[in-house]
This record gives sequence, C-alpha cells and structure tokens, in this order.
Amino acid sequence: MAVLAWLLIPLFAAVGAAIWAGWASRDRTSGDVAELAGYARFRDAMERAAPGTDALRP
Repeated sequence: MAVLAWLLIPLFAAVGAAIWAGWASRDRTSGDVAELAGYARFRDAMERAAPGTDALRP
C-alpha cells in the first residue's frame, strides 16, 4: 500500500501541473474591453473639476 501512495504523489503532481499550465496559458484578451472602458471613465473623471476648484484652474 505504501508503494501505491508513492506512485500516486507524482500522479497528483502531474495532474496539478497540467491544471495550472492550462490556467496560466488561458486567453486573457477578453477583459481588455472592460478595462479600457474603465480607464476611459477614470480619465473623464480626472478631467472634470471637483466642485469649488474652478478658481484654481488656469
């Protein structure tokens, strides 16, 4: 039984490595559109002046 346990350890490690490799190589381009839209909203918000700070703008 101990031999079986020692053989299962590399098997579990190989399965875990395969799962991790699949996760690490996934396609990450699907989130770019949402991130760019969020960045555009952030940029717009930073361009707007806060209330009461119009006198400080050149």
